[in-house]
Amino acid sequence: QVQLVESGGGLVQPGGSLRLSCAASGSFFSINAMGWYRQAPGKQRELVATVTSAGRTNVVDSVKGRFTISRDNAKNTVYLQMNSLKPEDTAVYVCCADVVQREGGLAIQKRYWGQGTQVTVSS
Repeated sequence: QVQLVESGGGLVQPGGSLRLSCAASGSFFSINAMGWYRQAPGKQRELVATVTSAGRTNVVDSVKGRFTISRDNAKNTVYLQMNSLKPEDTAVYVCCADVVQREGGLAIQKRYWGQGTQVTVSS
């Protein structure tokens, strides 16, 4: 199986910064895209940013210029650097990875999710 373990969440004042990490471990052939979603209380889960295995990134408009996504393929880890945090960024941040595994001689891609890490922006 594949496990995604997030770290780096916490409480920060408005204008502050946090860096989230998400490391994938387990049995797999490779990882295609990795990304971060977030879910605020009473709201639906929303996409924050994605990064391909080649390093191409996509960041949603609401965090563009403040958040940066990156990855270390050698460590199977994706990062989310969050700067200029605002109270509306408060949410549980969840990472995901599109993992390629071999099943019955075939390469199958599955999406795995982490358990989430709480980010609270408050004075």
